[in-house]
Amino acid sequence: MPHRGGVALKAEHYRTIVETQPDVGFFEVHAENYMGAGGPPHRFLSAVRERYPLSLHGVGLSIGSDRPLDTEHLRRLKELIARYAPALFSEHLTWSSHDAGFLNDLLPLPYTLQTLHRVVDHIDQVQEALGLQMLLENPSTYLAFAESSYSETDFIAEIVRRTDCGLLLDINNVLVSSVNQRWNPFAYIDAYPLAKVQQFHLAGHAREVDEKGRALLIDTHDRHVDARVWDLFAYACEVTGPLPALIEWDANVPDWPTLQAEAERAEAILQEPARSAGHTMRITAQRTALSPG
Repeated sequence: MPHRGGVALKAEHYRTIVETQPDVGFFEVHAENYMGAGGPPHRFLSAVRERYPLSLHGVGLSIGSDRPLDTEHLRRLKELIARYAPALFSEHLTWSSHDAGFLNDLLPLPYTLQTLHRVVDHIDQVQEALGLQMLLENPSTYLAFAESSYSETDFIAEIVRRTDCGLLLDINNVLVSSVNQRWNPFAYIDAYPLAKVQQFHLAGHAREVDEKGRALLIDTHDRHVDARVWDLFAYACEVTGPLPALIEWDANVPDWPTLQAEAERAEAILQEPARSAGHTMRITAQRTALSPG
């Protein structure tokens, strides 16, 4: 996978991409959107895959669920991976299933030893079934569980140690969670196991206020990447160096030039050799929390 900016592949852009072959690093798709046997989505994805590297992003495994993984879902996922040979496959540190079925949300977990054992078992099962390393994405959260006995960064680091999975660091999720829970996103990145990161996600979010009039960020993926997310991205890149960086824009999808421009901005940050501005941020951010307002 090239260490470049990429974009989420959307039906609105299929023909433009196939006909013009724009200069972007890679495309990413949600696995669940391509689990049917055929039809136009597969025809376009096959055409795109012939010309570009592909990243596969799952949203339906429910890694954190307290029920067994769906073996039929795993089977279809394995077939999809065999069909398109993506360079990367990722899933979320969340849950979305229960005995009554599936929810439309990716829900957070308490960071406890019991949860750790369950998540580790599920990741081991996924990696064994698929025959590849999966990347685990940090969640966007709106609250913390009182029973948590690990910080999120320590919890993720322990998962990696026990499973040897890789990591997908979603920078927008870091900012959303930090503002909603009133902690320093730079400190989070400092504590994160950055050596295990293989991909970044970047996205936009909506800004609201809670019942006390405090800032509340909603992970909407429906607008430009926020300036503070770009700053955090540059900050993380100082340690990781260039890695694949995806622009997620899933609602209110813009025209192709707008989306491509976001990917080009990500790539410019990735390729900045000295990152002198980021170095300055790195020195000051150790002492200064990003204002939640």
